[in-house]
Amino acid sequence: MSNLPSLELSNGASDFIDETHFFALLAAKRPEAARVRDIIAKSLDKQALSVEETAQLLLADTPELIEEIFHAAHELKQSVYGNRIVLFAPLYIGNKCVNDCSYCAFKRSNATAIRRTLTESEIRDQVEALESKGHKRLILVFGEHQAYDAEFIAQSVRTVYGTKSGHNEIRRVNINAAPLDREGYAVVKAAGIGTYQIFHETYHHETYARLHPHGTRKANYLYRLDGLSRAMEAGCDDVGLGVLFGLADWRFEVLGLVRHALHLQERYNVGPHTISFPRVRPAAGVDIDLKLLVNDEDFKRIIAILRLAVPYTGLILTARENAHVRRACMSFGVSQIDAGSRIEIGGYTEVGDAQVMEREQFSLGDVRSLDSVMAELMDDGYVPSFCTSCYRLGRTGEHFMEFSIPGFIKEFCTPNALMTLQEYLVDYAAPLTKEAGGRIIEEELAKLPNSDLKQMLVQRLGEIREGISRDRCF
Repeated sequence: MSNLPSLELSNGASDFIDETHFFALLAAKRPEAARVRDIIAKSLDKQALSVEETAQLLLADTPELIEEIFHAAHELKQSVYGNRIVLFAPLYIGNKCVNDCSYCAFKRSNATAIRRTLTESEIRDQVEALESKGHKRLILVFGEHQAYDAEFIAQSVRTVYGTKSGHNEIRRVNINAAPLDREGYAVVKAAGIGTYQIFHETYHHETYARLHPHGTRKANYLYRLDGLSRAMEAGCDDVGLGVLFGLADWRFEVLGLVRHALHLQERYNVGPHTISFPRVRPAAGVDIDLKLLVNDEDFKRIIAILRLAVPYTGLILTARENAHVRRACMSFGVSQIDAGSRIEIGGYTEVGDAQVMEREQFSLGDVRSLDSVMAELMDDGYVPSFCTSCYRLGRTGEHFMEFSIPGFIKEFCTPNALMTLQEYLVDYAAPLTKEAGGRIIEEELAKLPNSDLKQMLVQRLGEIREGISRDRCF
């Protein structure tokens, strides 16, 4: 087909998902408690787990051991990231698609989907609406279509960065789009993106083939599996993994994510910057197979086990989940969430409170405002953050690992998070949110040891309150 991409692969590309090995691991007997605790101790020492060790945690299904895994995941998250939660919003640019994925409302055979691609002017309108609420970080989402080539993606990124008004600006743009060749990744990287995210959807080969019809872009399993390796080789050193839970055995998918993370670490000396773990949701024109849906308790286990398996990778909990589930899952290792999200094309300016299913890829479970989500986070003791400092100061890829692996990243994260929170409180927060934020900042400052850095932070927070400066970072 003329609309298929070239089949350029990375150097030494291979299918590293060994299904026989995975299923053998999952068929083993339940591990002894002592073995599970040894694996937990390794993770708490901030060492990545092997696929085999991750499988042992998946098989540890007694209430006592599950609770120990939850507790360890919370402890590890606190030791690496502290109690901050990074916030972002999705911005859907276009939903044309040449694929026919059975679980997606954007599939080409869905006659009910309203197809649209935002113009540059419409992108600016969406960005202005997001900025007016306080957003600083976006992920741009594109259907898989020849119209959304590397140059189109890059121009969309430039438009977002160029849309500013007063203190309103987007400081980081991530991408969720089709796999590219090396040249395409280089074009997008030059536009100043942060993370390039590709969901493999399911690592199970037979399921992947059944859900992604032959002759579509997505049908080539290896080309998609290799997509982030090509991105790395083109200079995109921050990449994001993800699967859609509910398509195959959730335990198998966890092993696939861990193996993929290890593959990137082994080949490029840096693992994924983020891992996403969305569950299948209702969507217009889509029939959901209920047999493999992941229940809430297993969903919590997914998050906790991923946190232990990949200590330095950000875990993203999206607004697919309802507010209750998100609140319950937050402590098990989540480091990023979206908030105030709309996923209709043009949804930030053109729709009301009700979701418009014909314009969405799937239905959202949490459509609360950014301010409401931030207020709840602070009530629960978290520090909401819009920090983008690492990207602006070159702490990406291997450089990020150099800082994060010894645990130093937490020293940068808390001060930067507090400054971005102070900006939000001054410029956008509702009165009650402002009051809660002031308390959180004072509590976090009290925890910091007296040092030159703390004195500088206190000074900068005061300057933000007085309107003297913005966009400072450590």
